Amino acid sequence: MENDELYQIALETIASQILKKYGKAGHVACALETSDGNIYTGICIDVPCSIGLCAEQSAIAEMLKHRETKIKKIVAVFEDGAVIAPCGRCREFIAQIDKENMNTEVVLDGNSNKKLSKLLPDRWDKKWD
Repeated sequence: MENDELYQIALETIASQILKKYGKAGHVACALETSDGNIYTGICIDVPCSIGLCAEQSAIAEMLKHRETKIKKIVAVFEDGAVIAPCGRCREFIAQIDKENMNTEVVLDGNSNKKLSKLLPDRWDKKWD
């Protein structure tokens, strides 16, 4: 799938809403393509006690629910349409789901992708691969 197609799916997934006092959800959305060619989406959930869920984690949970683990490409989009790189926690989460995910293409903007391995160099867990 082309970057712009995956981006559009993520953009259409944005569902910004206010939750209980100071909480917000859906202002970041993610779309990922698996190695089998399936697309899964997710939204972020931010609540004031610092417990939250990134859009990437939400999309990965949906993927796992369908018994898939290998991510071919992933993109996260903010409500203003900007592509945002996965945070460090999400990068590590992607890597921990399947060792093949170090080859995941992370969309950094409309024309730029980087493999997760470039965003997570010098792995701490090499001896367990």
